[in-house]
Amino acid sequence: MAKLLFVMTGATYWTLKDGTRHATGYWAEEFAAPYKALTEAGHQVVVATPGAVVPNVDMMSLRPEMAGGAQTALDLEAIIRSAEEMRRPIQLADARPEDYDAVYFPGGHGPMEDLCVDADAGRLMTAALASGKPLAVVCHAPAAMLATRIRGVSPFAGYRVSAFTNDEENAVGLASRARWLLEDELNDLGVEFTRGEMWKPYTVVDRNLFTGQNPASAAVLAERLLKAL
Repeated sequence: MAKLLFVMTGATYWTLKDGTRHATGYWAEEFAAPYKALTEAGHQVVVATPGAVVPNVDMMSLRPEMAGGAQTALDLEAIIRSAEEMRRPIQLADARPEDYDAVYFPGGHGPMEDLCVDADAGRLMTAALASGKPLAVVCHAPAAMLATRIRGVSPFAGYRVSAFTNDEENAVGLASRARWLLEDELNDLGVEFTRGEMWKPYTVVDRNLFTGQNPASAAVLAERLLKAL
């Protein structure tokens, strides 16, 4: 049995460029699909957040039209409710990657508010990458890579990476309102950004780094992570 660390946003909103707060958190599918796959395979999950706050689900992600149907939305909600780890997260500052066999960062717009500037998230990401153990990151969670920069240089420079694209952000109506866009910032970081079709599952593996483009990629990313474990 492997022990996995899920590093999750503690944010409940995303500050837009006009100063307004867009209600958010983590995206349900990006937590629930990997959690279900990994725990059903017998693996242990520990959740860590900044300040050990209980993660907040983005309610938009539980709407039937966003989740892929009413039954799927109910299933996601049931998985989240059953996950005791979500109700007792550890502090991100206390998380040590050497205690885990893999690290996973689910997305949602929340990481665009907190993990992107969180020194502990940057430290943990850097250590997880250097460890050679699987590091999986999906959708908006690659925003945490921005916190890995030291004097402007990130260890992720040169890695093939996927994440939520500018086109997808534009399609949800938030690109023009955002302070910055994830695809742009990752390119500035020096990664080799790669993408698939909008809204379709798309994952990339480069050495021990596993990334997924969007919510639909989370389940596929979990399958690849399971094989690696």
